[in-house]
Amino acid sequence: MAATSREAKRPGAREKTATEGGETQIQTDVGQIMLLTDPEVESSLLISSDEGATYQKYRLNFYILSLLFHPEQEDWILAYSHDQKLYSSVEFGRRWQLVHDRVAPNRFYWSKTGLDKEPGLIHLETSISEGQALYVTCKLQNCTDANKGKPFPGYIDPNSLVVQDEYVFVQVSTAGKPIYYVSAKREVFTPMKLPKYTLPKDLHVISTDENRVVAAVQEWNQNETYNLYVSDTSGVYYTLALENVVSSMGPEGNVMVDLYEVAGIKGMFLANKKTDNQVKTHITYNRGRDWRLLQAPSKDLRGNGIHCVLPYCSLHLHLHVSANPYTSGNIASRDSAPGIIVASGSIGSELTTSNVSVYITSDAGNTWRQIFDEEYAVLYLDQGGALVAIRHTPLPIRHLWLSFDEGQQWSKYSFTNTPLFVDGVLGEPGEETLIMTIFGHVSHRSEWQLVKIDFRSIFNRRCTEADYQTWHLHNQGEPCLMGVKRIYRKLKPMSRCVMGKMYSVSMTSGPCDCTEADFECDYGYERQTDGKCSPAFWFHPSAMSRSCTTGMTFLNSTGYRKVVSNNCTAGVSVEYTARRQQCPIQAPKGLHLVTSEGTLTATLGTNVTFLVFLEEGDGLRTSITLDFGDGHALTYSNVSSIEDGIKHIYKAVGIYRVTATGENSLGSETAVLYLHVTCQLEYIHLSAPFVAVRNKEVNLTAVLWPSQVGTVTYIWWIGNNTEQPVITLEGSVACTFSREGINTVTVQVSAGNAILQDRKNIAVHEYFRSHLLAFSSNLDDHNPDVAEWRLDVSRVIKNSLIQATGVREDQFLVTVLPGLPTTAEFFLLPDKMLTEGKPDKSSAHLDQLSEVLLNALNQNLVKFTLRPGVQVTVYAAHLSAAPLVDTSENHSGSAMLMLLSVVVVGLAVFVIYKFKRKIPGLNVYAQMQNEKEQEMMSPANPTEATPSSQRDLVHSLEILDTEFNSRPIEVKWSGQGVNGNSKAK
Repeated sequence: MAATSREAKRPGAREKTATEGGETQIQTDVGQIMLLTDPEVESSLLISSDEGATYQKYRLNFYILSLLFHPEQEDWILAYSHDQKLYSSVEFGRRWQLVHDRVAPNRFYWSKTGLDKEPGLIHLETSISEGQALYVTCKLQNCTDANKGKPFPGYIDPNSLVVQDEYVFVQVSTAGKPIYYVSAKREVFTPMKLPKYTLPKDLHVISTDENRVVAAVQEWNQNETYNLYVSDTSGVYYTLALENVVSSMGPEGNVMVDLYEVAGIKGMFLANKKTDNQVKTHITYNRGRDWRLLQAPSKDLRGNGIHCVLPYCSLHLHLHVSANPYTSGNIASRDSAPGIIVASGSIGSELTTSNVSVYITSDAGNTWRQIFDEEYAVLYLDQGGALVAIRHTPLPIRHLWLSFDEGQQWSKYSFTNTPLFVDGVLGEPGEETLIMTIFGHVSHRSEWQLVKIDFRSIFNRRCTEADYQTWHLHNQGEPCLMGVKRIYRKLKPMSRCVMGKMYSVSMTSGPCDCTEADFECDYGYERQTDGKCSPAFWFHPSAMSRSCTTGMTFLNSTGYRKVVSNNCTAGVSVEYTARRQQCPIQAPKGLHLVTSEGTLTATLGTNVTFLVFLEEGDGLRTSITLDFGDGHALTYSNVSSIEDGIKHIYKAVGIYRVTATGENSLGSETAVLYLHVTCQLEYIHLSAPFVAVRNKEVNLTAVLWPSQVGTVTYIWWIGNNTEQPVITLEGSVACTFSREGINTVTVQVSAGNAILQDRKNIAVHEYFRSHLLAFSSNLDDHNPDVAEWRLDVSRVIKNSLIQATGVREDQFLVTVLPGLPTTAEFFLLPDKMLTEGKPDKSSAHLDQLSEVLLNALNQNLVKFTLRPGVQVTVYAAHLSAAPLVDTSENHSGSAMLMLLSVVVVGLAVFVIYKFKRKIPGLNVYAQMQNEKEQEMMSPANPTEATPSSQRDLVHSLEILDTEFNSRPIEVKWSGQGVNGNSKAK
């Protein structure tokens, strides 16, 4: 939501001033002048209190991006810095104080007298996080947390705060759908009611004058145009005023809507509307209730007749507004010169950018005259008593034109001896000015030249009463506009005198009887082809009594409402004005339950604010019961007692069914909301075996910390299937690997706004044999128990084993296991060239490799240096952590012998692993189903990302899951331990 450049500006009001790219001058009405230095050179202010005779420098510790002056207090200024900080000064910039940081650009506003409690109150939008902001108010010199106000109960969308006149607007998006809120006269915020199927993509506040909002809305089916909507005095209920108004992008990327509010004439607007791909200018005198095309001049500049017949041909105007009037396509009007409008445009079937001329009207748009046949910049002097025109051209010029008769005749004057490339024109502050400044350059290489022109010498006297005449405002002969007949006092066209500062616009008015033209369609009603207002197909007129209280009254709409600020009386007023009726007694209907943030999620342990709205029913006599779904419930006697919301804190993660029930003597209504209470997912760990047997099922488990975070989705990429992930709601999956070699498993866990990932490499082989390794105790003193350290040490151990035994690198893998004391495991792999398709040779080959390695380990031949002075010895722990099992389907032998073997091996595993005794190596072939976190060294150099914190959690994952086939294991005691032969299938 934004306030666009088409919003009404008060004459002389000082808005935010851009200061980038050079020196900027600001002058007040009491002779104070402020100069802002170029921030690329230094950050300082030059301040003069004697109209520029002397200056004093004040250095700043921040760079000013923009300034906002107080509309009443001359010395009060707000300054916005490049680092999003807002500063204030009550001494015209001589001293500054930080107000707030993380303030949104152009989203800070001064308080308004009569509406805000304090004159020094500041409205501002502050950023909380990406996608979230807050609307806060604070005192000018004391913006502490204790003194901050939060008028809106919840977060708002970034760059959505607009404070304009008596209205405040914010935007809140829910599931991608924007909801616009308005507060009138600083009361509570209420959702803006646009016609039901407007479905806005964008909304801009155009004007808030005369207790009414004009908004430009881009609807779901529009791309380059906006529809204009006008509100009632509350700013809540909107009706359509004009469709398909043209828009464009401004120089700063802001949206420019082609709507112009004419100064000096209440209720008068000009707009460019696109019809059948043609842009045409329309005019209204009653705030958008009725629009018509502009009648083109009957003659051109040279007196030749112009054949232009409505509606096929009309006058079209460019409606650009700029602080620099020396801009192409400008339009201008002044409060002090009612009825005079100067604009660039063209005549024909549509608005064009070619053949542009300058046109003027002296009677508020009823008739127009061409004053130049090319573009000129026109300025008002002496409150509109004279007009100055400068040609808009890229060529150097030295003349200007002056008119004292509303543009009918022009006199040529020279303002410089040397032709000047004009860059801009500025008028002195105040509409009564007779001084203007032209700035430009003599050549493209020269510096700026300023030419100050004083027109006071041209005027030889002050205006008297005889120099003025009366002028009756009308619309094509109709004198009753906005319910009154208005008569203005204007300067006679040929009077060459100075009106001066004491002049004020004089207007008398007389009331008119109300007619149908003084009423527009009310909210929910649409104007039909016969001009009558009828309910829209989606609107239920009875719903307008929804805020009614039994025993009270409400205004029952007739389908019409008087145009805001229309002062007509009598006539058809009784027929069209809403009628006051007794509120009906009705059961509650249309109960709504939402969170203040408009979301369906909440964070564990934080306050959740629930808002309950009732569309129809007696709010004062309808009790509300809110069941939070966690065993707690609250009951309130009426709806009005919970306007600020109901707060609750959930103490456990889960999905809660929150129920609101409204009940009175005539019935009840229930609304349900399912709230997801979550906590932040900190990290995940993928538990998977280091080595697996081909075509045998493997369990993969994603372990979360914390373990309960709310609704979680798991996405798995297993092995070579990288294009089609497996999506589950459970943290474990089972899979098989049909291809030998390194297989990668990746899991992503999505919880709330967080998505975390872990990855493991699994070595898949037909046969393997494994042994546990132990180390001298000094290694534990240097073990930080992080994955990267284990990976590096695994590589060092492998290199030491290769040096001590001569075994090839591709014939074994090494991984250091998590936890303390430090342990490791190595896996022996058969030589494919020797054992391919020969199970017996594979077993014998692995026996030979095992004997070589165990001998080297038992003789303390495997050592490595961790750091200078720290030498670590590697020992055989004499136990296989993942024995290889015979996976064939043949079953033979005694079941008792098999059971006895399993018990013996199980006891041996427990005793040896518990007490770390050095006994002769124990070797058992078995299928590996190990789910320990492990790192490996392989020819492919696989890596893994393992959580490096929460050591106890990760260590608890070391589960030895070894499955034994039902075939008996042959046990032979020898000097090298137990040997068994089997085939993995």
